[in-house]
Amino acid sequence: MIILNKNMMNNLLSRITIDKDVCKGKPTIRRMRFTVAQMLELMAAGMTEVEILNDYPYIEAEDIAACLRYASCVVSNRNLLQIEREYA
Repeated sequence: MIILNKNMMNNLLSRITIDKDVCKGKPTIRRMRFTVAQMLELMAAGMTEVEILNDYPYIEAEDIAACLRYASCVVSNRNLLQIEREYA
């Protein structure tokens, strides 16, 4: 499990990218063809952070935290810019 300090939290959401040319505009991790939804599905299926990091060596612990933070923002219906300002 990763423990996030204030600087890490400030940059966390920048790891989630939306580009119409990558995965048809779905939110992805660092413009890779790995979507936030894919990450959440792995976690919902019971995979641990360690298992994900071992199975997907290009994924970093901060990517997992960013996906969870992004999902939290979406389901709480809060503006992502407002969230970023809270940690500035």
